Amino acid sequence: MILHIVARGKIGRSSEAELVERYLKRIAWPTKLTELPDRGGTVPPLLTNSVTIVLDERGEAMSSTALARTLEAWRDGGKREARFLIGAADGHGEAGRDGAELLLSFGPATWPHLLVRAMLAEQLFRATSILANHPYHREG
Repeated sequence: MILHIVARGKIGRSSEAELVERYLKRIAWPTKLTELPDRGGTVPPLLTNSVTIVLDERGEAMSSTALARTLEAWRDGGKREARFLIGAADGHGEAGRDGAELLLSFGPATWPHLLVRAMLAEQLFRATSILANHPYHREG
């Protein structure tokens, strides 16, 4: 299953970009990162049999283990792509949230969207590490 991050805003050459790249390289699963302008731009077509996850402050705050188990269920259920949508500074509209299989939150705080990319990349690395029984993740 492809882990595809579709993010609004250009990250450029920054410390956040380096952090995102570092975590995405460590993920054993196929990954893809698509950048779109803050407004407009064309979202790549969704592969058939895929799931859309919208990062939104109103979403569900999941533990790393719960995220791992959710990815595992989608992968084992034959999903081809898990697409994670990160909005611009103003977030997502109602239509974007309504079309998602999962609204995912990193808690009630407001996070800069460039930092959210790094946080998501780390959580995806952590989740896939959990599923591979890698010692990166420590519970408790």
